[in-house]
Formats: sequence, structure tokens, C-alpha cells
Amino acid sequence: MGAMELPLVVGVDGSEPSRQAVDWAVAEAARHGLPLRLVYASLWERYEGAGPAADEEPSERAVAEHILGTATERARRGDPDVKVSAEVVPDGAVPALLRESHHAFAVVTGSRGRGELAGLLLGSVSLAVAGRAHCPVVVVRGDKAGLAGTHERIVLGAGDPSSGGEEAVRFAFREAEVRGCTLDAVRAWRRPARDTVPHPLLTGSPEHHHHQRASEELDAALHDAATDHPSVRLRRVTVEGSAGKVLVARSAAADLLIIGARLRHGHAGHHLGRVAHTLLHQADCPVAVVPQRA
Repeated sequence: MGAMELPLVVGVDGSEPSRQAVDWAVAEAARHGLPLRLVYASLWERYEGAGPAADEEPSERAVAEHILGTATERARRGDPDVKVSAEVVPDGAVPALLRESHHAFAVVTGSRGRGELAGLLLGSVSLAVAGRAHCPVVVVRGDKAGLAGTHERIVLGAGDPSSGGEEAVRFAFREAEVRGCTLDAVRAWRRPARDTVPHPLLTGSPEHHHHQRASEELDAALHDAATDHPSVRLRRVTVEGSAGKVLVARSAAADLLIIGARLRHGHAGHHLGRVAHTLLHQADCPVAVVPQRA
């Protein structure tokens, strides 16, 4: 099964953020020509027969199938041409979506789940899945313009050699190409606390040298994907500042923000650093976290 045939998987639970995730995923599936797979994670099988009599209250299975049916109808109304399948999976939300991530183009979640306090900035399920999945994870969040995709711009946090971003770069170029929109590739750099000019024979300020180095790193990170996607309108941006703050500010004029996360060995999955946490909690548009294989 080729990458373009893999489904776009959405975790649904009947919450408002979950409905937003379904709407976003329908449009994304249509852009890429992908089937959409809706998954409701439920532990009902483990509890069947242990609860009250069937006529006293709806069973967990009935609730799950109602939520899944409603989400399926919503997806089909959103775009009748997108092929939609749905399944109730007898497992917890995190293990179910992590298992789905082995065979998905991407996993899409809402920013919060059913039963989580509205005051929480990001749900535990979204955070756990984004930190451990084997495919890109999109957490659908942000303001109306960001959710509607009206900016015609996506932002890639790129260029830091330590962030492991090659697959994030390729994901960003594919997104920009199918959307026909501008790609802003942003490399934020910080000046070290104790800074000197690197060599007495070199002219120019320390800022100039850091800016130059950031530009070279950004060019190197983008080179192969830019060559493979010549039609993409690319803007290279190097800016001094904290990557989290710089990217959150730029998310206000973006339809999607994309960052890489390096996969670590072992079952713990990849490490979500401070920048990823900041964006998943504060961005004004959906955020895609793309794992980088070792």
C-alpha cells in the first residue's frame, strides 16, 4: 500500500473539538485524494454484562455507534466524494490511535476530548498521541480563520539541525503543493549569552554571523524538497528570537503550522520538546507534528 493510499485517520469522541477535527480532516482528505477513517476508541467490550440492565441506560456500545454514525454523516455532508469508513475500537484512545498511526497518512485529533475540562489548553490524548505516533499527527486547534484555511499560507518551523526535520520539510512541501499556497520556512535563532565575533579577520557584527549561519542551515534543510517541488512558492525566513514565540506569532496568519519531532528508540516514542509543547498549546491554527525516523 503506497503512502498516498493510506487513510487519514480521525479520532472521534462526540466533543466539539472532535467535530472540528472531522471537518478539517474531510477537507484534507479531499485535497490529497485520500480515504477518511473515523475511529471511536471504546472499552465497552471489557464491561459488557457488568453494568446496569440494558433497558436502564444506553450501553457504551450504543453511545459509541451513535457518535460514530453522527461523525460519519457529518463527514459525508462535508464532501460526498471522500470515501469514509468508521470503526469502534475496543481500546483506550491513546493506544488505539497509536496503533492506527502505523498504517495512516496522518492521525488527526481535536485539541481536547470529551469529559476533559474546558479550561485545559490541550487534552492529554492529543499530547500523548502527538508525542508517540509513527506518522504525522495534526492537532486541530486555533481561531476561525486558521480552522477555515483562508490565509493560503502554511508555516514550517525548519532549519535547526537538532530538530530532525527532513520528513517535516517534505510533508510541508507536499501540503503547500496540494493547497497551491505559500510556504513560509522559518528558522529562528538565538544569540548566545556570551557572544564574540568568531574570528578577528572576519568583518561584520556577531548578529550578522548568526544570521548568516541560520540562513545556510535553512537553505541546506530545504534544498532537496525545494528541488523536488519547484512549483511551491517558498519564502525563507530567518529571525532572531525564541522559536516557540516566533512560530506562535506567525501561526496567526497561517492555515497549518508544521514541525518535526525526532523519534527515539524504545516504546516511549519521540520527544516533544519545549517548542512543540508551546505550539500545541498556543498556536492560532492546526499544528502538524511530523516524526523523523532515526
